[in-house]
Amino acid sequence: MSPLEAQVALNMVPGIGPIRCRRLIDHLGSAQEVLSAPKDVLLSIHGFGPELVSTLMDWENRCDPVAEIVACRSRDIKLVTPENNSYPRLLHEMYDSPLLLYVWGDLSTQDQQTIAMVGSRRCSHYGLQTTRKLAYQLAASGRTIVSGLARGIDTAAHDAAIAADGRTIAIIGSGLDQLYPIENLELAKTIASGHGAVISEYPLHTRPDKGTFPMRNRLIAGWSPGLITIECPEKSGALITANLAADYGRSVFVVPGPIDCNNFSGSHRLIRDGATLITDGSEVLNDLEGSLATRKCLTEAPKHQFHLSSEQASVLDQLGSLEVTTDELVERCGLPAAAINRCLAMLEIHGLVKSSAGSRYVRA
Repeated sequence: MSPLEAQVALNMVPGIGPIRCRRLIDHLGSAQEVLSAPKDVLLSIHGFGPELVSTLMDWENRCDPVAEIVACRSRDIKLVTPENNSYPRLLHEMYDSPLLLYVWGDLSTQDQQTIAMVGSRRCSHYGLQTTRKLAYQLAASGRTIVSGLARGIDTAAHDAAIAADGRTIAIIGSGLDQLYPIENLELAKTIASGHGAVISEYPLHTRPDKGTFPMRNRLIAGWSPGLITIECPEKSGALITANLAADYGRSVFVVPGPIDCNNFSGSHRLIRDGATLITDGSEVLNDLEGSLATRKCLTEAPKHQFHLSSEQASVLDQLGSLEVTTDELVERCGLPAAAINRCLAMLEIHGLVKSSAGSRYVRA
């Protein structure tokens, strides 16, 4: 068995997790040694009782690492281990770093310079617009935008990074063959086809559940030297991610919102607890890089020529001086709502469309 096959197999064993995997490898030397270790040796390791050891020793009946590797190759998915140069530098610092990353797309040297962005799935127009502004600024300045491919703030961050002709990384809480949410499949394809990578630590066919997303959040928190929260309610995944980032020693930045809006209650608590309030991307870069020249870098960032897709042109053709709702555009263009929203986001970023309250749009 090759070292990669052993790491894939160990990563596929249910109930082990990254902390236990690391403990096993630290104790025995390699994934290959772990999978061939006798029962009494495994039982002697702290945290491994009879049930867990029984599961581990039965790995050959539970996992097929060769089939998993073949399936990845057929899908052009790369398997990146901590020994690989592409493995993100800051993940090495985490006590619960992943044993393996499934990478759809490519990781480049630029992706060592990242900023994470998280926020509410059910976000306001203000939250979306602020996300687009910051993500566009930061991506245009050379930072790779890291987020979770979820609805709302995550989607806006990925879209804006692509619009800036920059790079973005989407870390998901499922296997790459079970991408969630499914309406972001086209966005994931766009990211993987030259704008960055879609990444998971889970085996290909892992379904998303209530346990996989918190694990995903820790990777978003640990991947970057700084994390921006936008429209972050109390008791939300975004708030948990921000707290994880602080625990990992990362800088936490917060966009403030209306004081009477529950969707910003977590954001405001983070500010009270010492997170940095921001209103512009240059403030993030100044903090992370300590450079007074970053505002110039942002304001003088090159303007990338924007070519309308057929869908974007269709949406733009339906807009004039009278306000139109997204529902009306769905009916007029014959496109799904998700595609309409994505087109509007790109058109608005490039100044071709203006929006008002109630998700109504006019030609700029």
